[in-house]
Amino acid sequence: MASKLVLFDCDGTLVDSQHMIVATMTEAFAKVGHAPPDPAGVLSIIGLSLPEAIGRLNSSLDAVAVGLVADAYRDTYQAMKFRLAETAPLYPGALDALKALAACDDLLLGVVTGKSRRGLDAILETHGLTRLFSVLRTADDGPSKPHPFMVVDAVAALGGDVSQTVVVGDTGFDMQMARAAGAFALGVTWGYNSPAELTQAGAQVLADSFAEMPALALGLLGAKE
Repeated sequence: MASKLVLFDCDGTLVDSQHMIVATMTEAFAKVGHAPPDPAGVLSIIGLSLPEAIGRLNSSLDAVAVGLVADAYRDTYQAMKFRLAETAPLYPGALDALKALAACDDLLLGVVTGKSRRGLDAILETHGLTRLFSVLRTADDGPSKPHPFMVVDAVAALGGDVSQTVVVGDTGFDMQMARAAGAFALGVTWGYNSPAELTQAGAQVLADSFAEMPALALGLLGAKE
């Protein structure tokens, strides 16, 4: 049983996948005969589960059309999977920061992401991160961010306490999810939302680099390295 948890978002937090996501979403819309969304719009929905994101990008699509675009996105993503090291690189310092936290006593790490489990597994395997995480929650497991389900369920799976949990993410969806669950919200400024957006969404602390992130997370938990 872990008394303290740090749960990470994936895209925009651990890996810089924005260009791949924009390209994949553009191709997915085109494959089923719809105009591609604006790239800025695509960046604004990163973090949401795929159907929720597609619906926001084009509100005129019905459930069937959303499903077709989602299927096209998944197929395109899988075709690009062999290039993930190039198209979704780890942010500088990510691996060292994760290892530092994983070495702390009475602390476990997890991932809470809008990606599918298949997509997340591919990212973690590509970068050799799988062994560092004790729990994974994805869009396959329940409601999309900012609903608190993924955080609450991840904490419950490890026998933890949301009041001793930090969510680390780069979007307002992550911060809203954390606060709704009763966890601490740590925003990172190297991702896809601005510091002002993160703070407005409920971020209690902002990290400007992975080098400072572990100490900030531990500070929120009242823990020591």
